[in-house]
Amino acid sequence: MKYKDVVIQYPKAFEEKKKRIINAGSKNLHVLSDFDRTITSGTTPEGKRTETVISKLRSDPKYLGEEYLKKAHELFDIYHPIEISTEIPFEEKKAKMYEWWMRHFDLLVKYKFNKQVIKKVVEEKPLRFRKGALEFISLLYSKDIPLIFMSAAPGDLLIEYLKKNHLLTPNVHVISNRYEYDEKGNAVRILEPIIHVLNKSEVSLKDFPLYEQIKNRKNIILLGDDVSDAEMAEGFDYNDIIRIGFLNENIKERLNTFKDKFDVVILNDGNMDFVNDLIKEIK
Repeated sequence: MKYKDVVIQYPKAFEEKKKRIINAGSKNLHVLSDFDRTITSGTTPEGKRTETVISKLRSDPKYLGEEYLKKAHELFDIYHPIEISTEIPFEEKKAKMYEWWMRHFDLLVKYKFNKQVIKKVVEEKPLRFRKGALEFISLLYSKDIPLIFMSAAPGDLLIEYLKKNHLLTPNVHVISNRYEYDEKGNAVRILEPIIHVLNKSEVSLKDFPLYEQIKNRKNIILLGDDVSDAEMAEGFDYNDIIRIGFLNENIKERLNTFKDKFDVVILNDGNMDFVNDLIKEIK
């Protein structure tokens, strides 16, 4: 079957890897995926970037107030250019991302981010899923294949979104930023390890209870929308891994980098058909 907007730089190597993963079967596989703009779509019908889970929170003053919005956007204006810069050394960028996450968390505490706010945001601001993403999650559940979301989003917010959409099935696990709350449900502390956009390669799956479920599943299908996502399986002793990258925008400038990092690149905010057909072949 010919897929639109799918680029495979080394088709022969990909087919060999795919064959080994299919032959090993679903019992030897787990899936490791980013969430924002990977499971959700990358762009809106109007061509704007899709809101991430955290940006849903800062899209309306009714949740944490005008002052929070102003300060959160000021932080974005300071740190986002650093995040996307090709001139700044990686280690320096990584330190700045940590700084951004901590400063933003301090804002959340100051402006009373709490469990009620989480419920309100989830009710009022639906996610825009990538076409085929719900079928993808359903397929993994039907085959009892563990799905691990590794995300820089607030974990409690992401989990509530999964619950609302009936996606928090027993095979689904979330590795994300979690908060400690006081007796009134207000966030008071961010728990280590802190996950941001550039340090996913340092997050060890061995440090989480889910590791017991996946330690003997030595094959991985990995999904992400940023080149840094390609390193999410770092430190895991796998046999074979297929890395699939969603290149949603700035395609001409970023395609070569994506082709170097991912086995398969899906262009133009494409659908999940290729991924779903791959999962269907694994019995």
